[in-house]
Amino acid sequence: MWYWSTCNNKLEHSVTTAFLITLLAGLSTGIGSAISLLAKRTNTKFLCVSLGFSAGVMLYVSFMELLPQGLEELVGQWGRKEGTLYMLVSFFAGIALIASIDFLVPRNANPHEVQAVEEMQKKVKLKRVGAVVALSIAIHNFPEGIATFASALNSLEVAIPIAFAIAIHNIPEGIAVAVPIYHSTGSKQKAFWYSFGSGLSEPIGALMAYLFLMPYWSDTINGIVLAAVAGIMVFISLDELLPTAEKFGEHHIAIWGMIAGMLVMAVSLFIFI
Repeated sequence: MWYWSTCNNKLEHSVTTAFLITLLAGLSTGIGSAISLLAKRTNTKFLCVSLGFSAGVMLYVSFMELLPQGLEELVGQWGRKEGTLYMLVSFFAGIALIASIDFLVPRNANPHEVQAVEEMQKKVKLKRVGAVVALSIAIHNFPEGIATFASALNSLEVAIPIAFAIAIHNIPEGIAVAVPIYHSTGSKQKAFWYSFGSGLSEPIGALMAYLFLMPYWSDTINGIVLAAVAGIMVFISLDELLPTAEKFGEHHIAIWGMIAGMLVMAVSLFIFI
């Protein structure tokens, strides 16, 4: 595990790697943009499995890795009773943060209300829709950037699957931005860059975490952040990924995708024990 007492070279390497992982996860909205501009129809089964898989990765990591690790850090500093209380408060604070963002964004501009390419092409409020959704995605992705960055500082074995899962769920969000922009302007370039740019809030979230948290980083802060990250990812999985997977495909396809994500995550973590 990474701590402030680690040597400067390792610190710089950890932070740089964490930023790169967060950047790649955030900019996968550009993949969604490319798909929307090239595809006439959405491959719903593939998207369903992918979203279910992402949910499985996030749920397994949250409950089997991040929460136990956060609890261990907090109990070590504050004892069993207080440490457990701080872990629980942090976990539900993470849920409250991402849920509040969801609540404040209007339903018709919410990137979590994902639609297929062919459905988006029917919309007529075009450029305004694309611009508002791009802003909404940027707001939603900000805490995801903090989550990816914080997990990458602690363990690459955990962070890489998390980044992969977030990247998958950013793809349909990229579609939601690109399609209305393209059909209002006729410009594929504008559609791509609006979509691509909306993912930049994740590395910006990582930068904010670096600037405001790192100077005060300790075992306690580490435990609180890990528990809060777990809360964020649990909410994303249950409120966004699984409902969207169900919408795009059959119930059992989504569930088997989720189980596959859990299995892959379990095996990968077992290998690195």
